[in-house]
Amino acid sequence: MLDLKGYGATIIDGAWITLEVALLSVLVAVVLGMMSALAKLSKNRLAKGVATFYTTIVRGIPDLILMMLIFFGGQIFLNFLCTQINERINNWLTESNPDHEWISYVPDYIDVSPFIAGVLSIGFIFGAYMAETFRGAILAVERGQLEAAYAYGMSPWQVFRRVLFPQMVRHALPGFGNNWLVLLKTTALVSVIGLDDMVRKAGLAAGSTQLPFTFYMAVALIFLGFTAISTALLRWAEVRYAIKTR
Repeated sequence: MLDLKGYGATIIDGAWITLEVALLSVLVAVVLGMMSALAKLSKNRLAKGVATFYTTIVRGIPDLILMMLIFFGGQIFLNFLCTQINERINNWLTESNPDHEWISYVPDYIDVSPFIAGVLSIGFIFGAYMAETFRGAILAVERGQLEAAYAYGMSPWQVFRRVLFPQMVRHALPGFGNNWLVLLKTTALVSVIGLDDMVRKAGLAAGSTQLPFTFYMAVALIFLGFTAISTALLRWAEVRYAIKTR
């Protein structure tokens, strides 16, 4: 039994934050991945080019470097945008009524929350990996079934919802499960941008007690528990969707 020197509750609070980041990030990744997969398979050259550029760039840059670029670059861009908007609004209002003192309600500086930045960064990164998973799953569905659905008079949305999506899920689950497990472990990187997840809390506790092995072992066991539960749920989902094809 690990003696956490009274820091157990703090580590558990950090574990919940880690889990929240992972769940919200995978939602962002699934949306981006599905959109990118459909774009890469579409006949629109612009959409296909943008999706290919996105997946190529993201998969070619290390996750930590990309997260730092998104976090700091996003803040720089937002604050530059706010400055430009303030200048334009003030100039326009001053020209329209120079005798009146105007107050701009656009903030001069926006401090991006590490939680939001972590969710968006991880979701953006893994959206590229999900895109390839979904693209392969879509290609695995028989084209004849889609053509038959269109011939029956279904709209593109009905074809996607009734024919394509239920079948592609079965093919996508193994790749999705692998991406989810990697995403779950990647949440440890959000401690670098200042989020008080369990890795950061464990680091602070280790610095106070000089027991780094104890606290990082506790974090490792919690991650192992998360992955074990995830693996069991994914196996259940694979069996459930496989039953419909027997």
